[in-house]
Amino acid sequence: MSRAQFEERLFGTLRWVVIAALLIATLFPFYYMVMLSFRPTGQLLLHPGSLWVPLHEITVSTYRTILEPTSKGGQGLLGMLRNSALVSLGTVVLTLAASVPGAWAISRLKFVGSRQISALFLAVYLFPATLLAVPLFVMFSRIGLQGSLVGLAVVYIAQTVPVSIYMLRNYFSTVPVSIEEAAALDGCSRLQILWRVVLPLAAPSLMATGLYVFMIAWNEFLFALLFLAATPSKWTVSLGLSQMDNAIEVPTTVLMAGSVVLTIPVIVLFYAAERFLTEGLTTGADKS
Repeated sequence: MSRAQFEERLFGTLRWVVIAALLIATLFPFYYMVMLSFRPTGQLLLHPGSLWVPLHEITVSTYRTILEPTSKGGQGLLGMLRNSALVSLGTVVLTLAASVPGAWAISRLKFVGSRQISALFLAVYLFPATLLAVPLFVMFSRIGLQGSLVGLAVVYIAQTVPVSIYMLRNYFSTVPVSIEEAAALDGCSRLQILWRVVLPLAAPSLMATGLYVFMIAWNEFLFALLFLAATPSKWTVSLGLSQMDNAIEVPTTVLMAGSVVLTIPVIVLFYAAERFLTEGLTTGADKS
């Protein structure tokens, strides 16, 4: 066997070993979480390390407990899902409304310092979120948006707009200028060019950016805790599960059911938009 053949077989084997290890590390925690969510509390105490639930022991009572409103003895996660959906979708809409014109202007308009300004958008992430927490809390308390889902969505926009502009700018740079010039010759204004020409071409990038923003808002915890801790009716899912985790009377199986419910919407959205996500993230990768 030649050295080239040996290396090819060795690295081919190692590749599959690494892939298998990554799959196990990624899927096993989710699998164990799902199994715990279907187990009765008594069986969990008797066999905490069991990795399989017999069919006769499977129960969905934990999901009823986690989804039912507190007035019926449940944990009210359904209302928290509604709050998270409203905040996340609102954040996506407002972020794209602010990012699309900004990204297009940076990619097309020529002005002094355009490249430096583009790099500064990502520099925002060099600062930890805790530096912004107290000033934002004081400011929003004074204007009456503390404890409001609208105020929380506005806070998320401050975090998501910079990276959204950076992602969209790379895509807009790949759109041929000749297409926009042809539209201008036909009498379109800049806004009409953006709306009728650029945005239809940028649909994959908009989908990828929107999904990324949605996941940030859906899973965010720090600002949700800071702004909504005093108003339980406005809690998001991540904040609600954290508060349940601190409560002694909430069983582990119920928390696992809540974690499954929290994870499923993101997984469904990801696989539904997988084609757009892949195309949107890779297009424009050779531009900066």
